[in-house]
Amino acid sequence: MTRPAPPDTLPPLERLLAIMARLRDPEGGCPWDLEQDFATIAPYTVEEAYEVADAIERKDLSDLKEELGDLLLQVVFHARMAEEQGAFAFDDVARAINDKMVRRHPHVFADETYGSLAEQVEGWEQLKAAERAKKGRDGSLMDEVPTGLPGLTRAVKLSKRAAQVGFVWPTVRDVTAKLHEEVGELEAEIEAGDLEKARQELGDVLFVVANIARTLDIDPEDALRYTNAKFVRRFKFVEAQLAARGKTPDQSDLAEMDGLWEDAKRAERAAAAE
Repeated sequence: MTRPAPPDTLPPLERLLAIMARLRDPEGGCPWDLEQDFATIAPYTVEEAYEVADAIERKDLSDLKEELGDLLLQVVFHARMAEEQGAFAFDDVARAINDKMVRRHPHVFADETYGSLAEQVEGWEQLKAAERAKKGRDGSLMDEVPTGLPGLTRAVKLSKRAAQVGFVWPTVRDVTAKLHEEVGELEAEIEAGDLEKARQELGDVLFVVANIARTLDIDPEDALRYTNAKFVRRFKFVEAQLAARGKTPDQSDLAEMDGLWEDAKRAERAAAAE
């Protein structure tokens, strides 16, 4: 038996919570939604966060509005499943982040003062350390860096934790020197034909790249997204030029496509100079 959707006269967030409750209702809810649990929904949560980042990268505010709604739905979905288990509800999630933001900004909501942004960052880390200690989490500095993060992001966070106690290359020149060393080791394993060791050495190369990003205060995922977008843009140029010649990429060869790739780069440089 179908029932009407919660009325749009409700405040928007309250209506969203009611919609999710209806979707998860064993009596007449959505079979797909009812089958889900935290683990099955988690990949969608991650995917929606990336789609938010993509909309920001494209500077599409209309799409950003929609993607933020999709991400909010993920929070509501997790909170609803937790409420069904008697663990917590959406209000508890909101209350927890409210308290955390007030607690972590004593220079805004209390009498703390910081002389610089660096002091503020140091104070933030001290507050987080105090929170970990209060929760009884006094193990390794590495313990709270989530394993589910994208590899480059996690590498940056792991190296930041190590840097807090001085376990860090002194300068970016030292890090780039390490990169050359690791690339040499990768090349040696490729030459030897040992793909398993090559895989390990490639991981070392990527970890050092993440350290370069940390040292330069660059988000490596953001940098890679930029390069991915550039690659797509230039490859589409190559495809369009080939199409104008009555060809597809598989009817071309590397020399022709590489020449068109250089044309794409020159066209971009010319456009940027205008």
